[in-house]
Amino acid sequence: MSNANAGAEKVGIFTRLARGYRNMRGEMKRVVWPTRKQVLNNTGVVLVFMAMAAVVIGGFDWILATIARLIFGT
Repeated sequence: MSNANAGAEKVGIFTRLARGYRNMRGEMKRVVWPTRKQVLNNTGVVLVFMAMAAVVIGGFDWILATIARLIFGT
């Protein structure tokens, strides 16, 4: 049975960590960060949709609770 890594030399943990850190720094340089205006706009959109979802879920809960009260007479 042959092993694909039989001829490969083992790499130490610190070498792997250093390589991973270098790769991470290189990727972070490529990130396009949003502007403050974009962040505030996106936050506002998320909050509005969360409020709408809360109203919809609350409405369904109220409707189902009313139906349950009618059926079970409590």
